[in-house]
Amino acid sequence: MGGVGPAEVPVHAGFLTGKTIGRLPGHGITCYLGAVSLTDKAIARIRRMIRDGELPPGSKLPPEQQLAADLGLSRNLMREAVKTLVVARVLEIRRGDGTYVTSLAPGLLLEGLGGAVELLQGDTVLELTEVRRLFEPAATGLAAARITDEDLAEVGRQLSAMRDARDDVERLTHHDAAFHRAVIRATGNETLATLLEHISGRTLSARIRRGQVDAEAAERTIAEHEAIHDALAARDSTLAQAAALMHVHTTERWLRDQLARGERIPVGP
Repeated sequence: MGGVGPAEVPVHAGFLTGKTIGRLPGHGITCYLGAVSLTDKAIARIRRMIRDGELPPGSKLPPEQQLAADLGLSRNLMREAVKTLVVARVLEIRRGDGTYVTSLAPGLLLEGLGGAVELLQGDTVLELTEVRRLFEPAATGLAAARITDEDLAEVGRQLSAMRDARDDVERLTHHDAAFHRAVIRATGNETLATLLEHISGRTLSARIRRGQVDAEAAERTIAEHEAIHDALAARDSTLAQAAALMHVHTTERWLRDQLARGERIPVGP
């Protein structure tokens, strides 16, 4: 690699006159002031076109050179902006065809939330449980008002599977999670369902741990889910919300007790 000079970050023509702020050690990359801001501006312009309806969901972007010229940007900046928006699931590249705006569905755009939650450190499982307590009971109450017979049947199937798995903590917890997914799906609110999936999913390891150390946890858990199911079957939103709150509160109380004793609680699916 000897004799190879430092590589410069591809930038807009006017950007090369910017102030050098340093090099990345061992990478031979010269960094210039303003790189991030110019790329951010390119991203913001494309996002604005999508938000304003110029590029609706499913539409194809103009060719790179044309779009860069229309926005007054270099092709390098445009390329970096597109890459960033592809990672964010705003755009998708179809090989041999071009770049398109995705469906922009909540389940797609919020995928990144799961990745962010995975990186949380420390005792954040308690914080996630607190967030779950704030969202899930309200969502369960909403589900009671909207649930169909088909939705209720799926909730009932997961409850039955929980009863069958009462002696297998991991299988019980798996169906516990599926029970709640079925309930939240019954709200018909994809944004809410996606948010809770990413939040609740990161508390599964803690819930498995509870089942392993608390001999009575399985029976209590099943009883709490039966109460939720009965409230949903009655289409009673107030009762469903209260039953879900009691269920999540029981888990949170156990978690607080364990942390107070200095126990390490796993975070993860």
